[in-house]
Amino acid sequence: MTTIRASCPSCGDVDLTVGDVSVRVCANDRSGSYNFRCPECEMAVAKHADPNVVELLVSSGVKMAVWQLPAELWEPHAGPAISHDDLLDFHDLLTDERWFDRLSALVDTEQA
Repeated sequence: MTTIRASCPSCGDVDLTVGDVSVRVCANDRSGSYNFRCPECEMAVAKHADPNVVELLVSSGVKMAVWQLPAELWEPHAGPAISHDDLLDFHDLLTDERWFDRLSALVDTEQA
């Protein structure tokens, strides 16, 4: 059985099995990471993994999952960023029982 040595921030070096570790690779930028739960303190640990580390772990039998960045990142964004004042105004809007009607009226006015 393959033993993988990794480092827990609390416990230091720990020995893991192939089933204890998982690898994730982003399809968009090919960045990788591996994660595991420390067998001593049970803390969830995630660490960056260079391509050679990903290849070594996967060739040892660790399962790899490929994921993608959310599509919203590629959408065009127009207008100014939300400010603290905007957030406070929205919070104030939500205190009114008719908040949804008021919000709908604001959106309808802006789209016209």
